[in-house]
Amino acid sequence: MSGGHLGNHAHLHVPGATPVHRLAPEAALVGLVAFAVAVALTPRTYVAAFAVDAAVLAGVIALARLSPALVLRRLVVIVPFLAVAAVLPFVGGGDQASVAGVEVSRDGLWAAWGIVAKAVLGATASIVFSATNRLPEVLTALTRLRVPPTLAAIVSSMLRSLDLVADQLRRMRTAMVARAHDPRWLWQARPIATSMGTVFVRSYERGERTHAAMVARGYSGTMPDLGDRGATAAEWVAALVPAAVAAAALVVHLTGTGG
Repeated sequence: MSGGHLGNHAHLHVPGATPVHRLAPEAALVGLVAFAVAVALTPRTYVAAFAVDAAVLAGVIALARLSPALVLRRLVVIVPFLAVAAVLPFVGGGDQASVAGVEVSRDGLWAAWGIVAKAVLGATASIVFSATNRLPEVLTALTRLRVPPTLAAIVSSMLRSLDLVADQLRRMRTAMVARAHDPRWLWQARPIATSMGTVFVRSYERGERTHAAMVARGYSGTMPDLGDRGATAAEWVAALVPAAVAAAALVVHLTGTGG
């Protein structure tokens, strides 16, 4: 049952014995957040800084021995952001530029570039993190980082229950289709709404049963730390190297352009 609770989250992890895989989860999580912040703070016009960030990520991917094809497949999740970015050059104001014979907004082009660059870099870093850390390790990291116990418990329960709810939705959709209730059409809105209500009620009841079972097994409001050790100083340094390089690239460009 415990393996089933991990469900679709389990396939995100790519087994390995690389230095990236061996990092303590709390160090890896802090490193991910720090890198994402550095990327987010980088102005969109600092193309060279984004190139440095991309090179750092490429090095981490190689060190973790992750397939570039796997990373590219998982980057599909940011397609909606790329679609929004593709529209900006045509709706932006300001000076115009000619690209392949088409007049587009310069500000829109820079805005689109900023969205694409930051979305790709942030998503890639998250993909590397999810591929080198299992879900239980992520939950352990939250506990070790002194995340409020209630919040950590909510995140844990949500992640473990998400696949159960998704599977239930798939079964209900199959049942609806078998009864000629095709969810693609507007006039099927009522059975769809009824199904959503049923899923909500069942999810609430399952949550109550799960909490009762946890209390019966000694749960006192905090998730146990199943790890055998915390992060060492060397692991903290290694995990923060990508963020430090990204921050250094940002500072160099800021000082080079006079802020």
